[in-house]
Amino acid sequence: MNGHAMKILVVNCGSSSIKYQLLEMNTEEVLAQGLLERVGLPDGLLTHRDGNGRKRLAKPVRNHEEGMQLIVEELTSGPGSPIRDASEISAVGHRVVHGGEDFVESVLVTDKVIRVIEKNQDLAPLHNPPNLTGLRAAMKLLPGVPNVAVFDTAFHQTVPEHAYIYALPHEFYTKRRIRRYGFHGTSHRYVSLQAAKLLGKPAETVNLVTAHLGNGCSMTAVRAGKSVDTSMGMTPLEGLVMGTRSGDIDPAIPFFLATQEGLSLAAIDETLNKKSGLLGISGVSSDMREVIAAAERGNARAELALRIFAYRVKKYIGAYAAALGRLDAVVFTGGIGENCVSIRSAACGDLGTLGIEIDEEKNRSASACDADISAGTSRVRVLVIATNEELMIARDTAAVVRAGARPASRQ
Repeated sequence: MNGHAMKILVVNCGSSSIKYQLLEMNTEEVLAQGLLERVGLPDGLLTHRDGNGRKRLAKPVRNHEEGMQLIVEELTSGPGSPIRDASEISAVGHRVVHGGEDFVESVLVTDKVIRVIEKNQDLAPLHNPPNLTGLRAAMKLLPGVPNVAVFDTAFHQTVPEHAYIYALPHEFYTKRRIRRYGFHGTSHRYVSLQAAKLLGKPAETVNLVTAHLGNGCSMTAVRAGKSVDTSMGMTPLEGLVMGTRSGDIDPAIPFFLATQEGLSLAAIDETLNKKSGLLGISGVSSDMREVIAAAERGNARAELALRIFAYRVKKYIGAYAAALGRLDAVVFTGGIGENCVSIRSAACGDLGTLGIEIDEEKNRSASACDADISAGTSRVRVLVIATNEELMIARDTAAVVRAGARPASRQ
């Protein structure tokens, strides 16, 4: 493209932030990366890292368009900058949270694709609007450069109907599209492919349970390389205990809180999403490291939070092992999954009946690198794999652009 190596800019836009990486796709090397925070506020902050080192720039940024312009300026400024000119950017890959039932894979962005992403805004009102803002800003700033949308939900579009339909009146699905969608799909797909490599098997032959454990947590049952069930539901609130999200609860609890505590719908929503999980149980923090530290100091609620967190992971391992029938490996990823020895140990403890046994010495030395922590006698491998969603987005973007692909949708 333009006679130079393919360089992909990966963009993840939040409501007031832009996270980015620039990758050279022949080597998959990260040339630069950074985070722009507090977009729209007077105290905007850009943290940028490239071959010249790390740089922090405090500057008010009025909107995402200005933010994208600032990022491109940083990528092209200075003698050691990764690119001399914006024309060296071959394509932009965007994380888009929700593709609904419309997108089964990553797509080249067109006006029609933008309209479909807009249509799905009611399913992800906090995420899709800023994702779209970033898309439009990149299209305006870099005219003629292809943009590719990579959806968090796409990997889970292979989940069968019996696993994604809720036991509600069916018109809620047909009219309001209420169903299980699942999230973290880019991460689950990346670690599934990496796990197959570590096992020395083709991805389409491998059955896995993947556990993405971070501030948000989800697990996926992967059969023959495809997602067949996942713990997050219509929203990211369902499933595992998370930093501030409750995960699975009795669905009658919100009604009980409304009548007994006088809480409004908005207050209940905030409680379940922002005041629950590790924070709610421990009363200490939503950060697993701080909860562990408190538990080690003898804080009983923090210790309880750890037990509940690991127990929920263990239950999903068992459920998904049953759903899959045959299991080749359990994969831990995400900030907690990659770094938390005690959670991996607790989640896999006493699962010998499923053929899952870990080697505690291997477990202790495996943090934050791709490793097999299984005991020699374990029939099922237990793997720790560092996720890389940006690389997965970049690979998808490169593949779509190279193929000159048209949008793949169910229109």
